[in-house]
Amino acid sequence: MTPDRPLRADAARNRALLLAAAADEFAEKGLEASVADIARRAGVGKGTVFRHFPTKDDLIAAIVLDRVEVLGALGTHLLDAPDPGTALLEFLTAAAQQRQQQDLSFLQEAGDSLPAIVESRTRMYQTIHNLVDRARDHGAIRDDITGTDVILLMCAPNYVTGYVPDAPPDLWRRYLALIFDGLRPEGAHPLPQPPPTL
Repeated sequence: MTPDRPLRADAARNRALLLAAAADEFAEKGLEASVADIARRAGVGKGTVFRHFPTKDDLIAAIVLDRVEVLGALGTHLLDAPDPGTALLEFLTAAAQQRQQQDLSFLQEAGDSLPAIVESRTRMYQTIHNLVDRARDHGAIRDDITGTDVILLMCAPNYVTGYVPDAPPDLWRRYLALIFDGLRPEGAHPLPQPPPTL
């Protein structure tokens, strides 16, 4: 199969099943999840796994890429939203929901050096900068907020709730609301440090 040729319907379905099954296995068992268990969960043979993903690292990279591309596509779509402030909040909510549904942050480093992931993540970061610029230009967020600030805050709602034993599943929404209120211009005070660059 050449990279440019689209997958047949059954192959595309198997690939989607494998990615979903692998994400579930990794979420439950961490990096110790086995290819055999992933295949069993997906209802396919191990050979099917290796036809799509020659190594376990390839499978991990595909999961990371899929998650980044889903968020990137949403962000691109929201660039045309009529209310830039609401669009930014919707994007941050989707990012937190994705992580809450399945915290696979430990997989991120596994694909950090792969060109496809680097390119996709770079595009998504640029989209976030564009969403922030629009929100700032429309007065929805304070003048001194940058895209980098928002990128660094994206994981915060879920990170905070990780310290709460038996946290309700939607507790992250409380902290996202606190963070977003901190981005608003009302009552803003000068920040003590300049924004970082990534």
